[in-house]
Amino acid sequence: MSERHAIVRVRHTLKMRRLTVSHVRRIAPHMLRVTLTGADLEGFVSAAPDDHVKLFFPVEGGALNLPVFGPEGPVYPEGVEPSPSRDYTPRRYDAALGELDIDFVVHGEGPASTWAENAKVGDMLGVGGPRGSMIVPGDYDHYVLVGDATALPAIGRWLEEMPAETKATVLVEIASDAERQVLKRDVRWFVPGASPSLDETVASMPIPAGDTFWWVAVESKRARTLRSLLVEQRGVDKDWVKATGYWQA
Repeated sequence: MSERHAIVRVRHTLKMRRLTVSHVRRIAPHMLRVTLTGADLEGFVSAAPDDHVKLFFPVEGGALNLPVFGPEGPVYPEGVEPSPSRDYTPRRYDAALGELDIDFVVHGEGPASTWAENAKVGDMLGVGGPRGSMIVPGDYDHYVLVGDATALPAIGRWLEEMPAETKATVLVEIASDAERQVLKRDVRWFVPGASPSLDETVASMPIPAGDTFWWVAVESKRARTLRSLLVEQRGVDKDWVKATGYWQA
């Protein structure tokens, strides 16, 4: 990979924050946006659109039993049930307003979905990180962003943060047409069972002219398959592809 397209990896000071829900709104039938606020947000840093924070949810009874981060990783207080945790993308952070938005895909199971479905103003949530950022340079000729519903927070943020003149192709698979969101760029939407599928389109679409960065975020096994397709079958430079499993089947 040439220095021109060098990815920069940045480490952040790891901090655990206790934040409060200030707003909840449904942005699609199965997507909720939760706004968090609180004094602990001071100093929050998220340098890349696909950063991840670890969210910690209350245990039964409402207590937030958060870990302390040490050299051996997170350490929970003895004798208490650890708060369950999941990784999520910071959708928006506004330092001036002291607000952090997290988008939740709600699917009726798991601690994150259950919490989000019932979240109300005043509820507490633990937020750890981001631990670091992988900053993709803005000097590519074209960007192709590929994902499913779980990738929409990162894709939405990426499109808002990239310059207006940057060329981007966006391919997103959602459960139904009702799940579409209004984003900063045109999006080609896919629903399961329709033809061509998202995967078929990635396999057959013309490779954009110039140097193109491909960002893929879907189910883990599928992400590996799409990366292999791009690099081994379509000849895309392996350093110009980032394929991440956002969840596991």
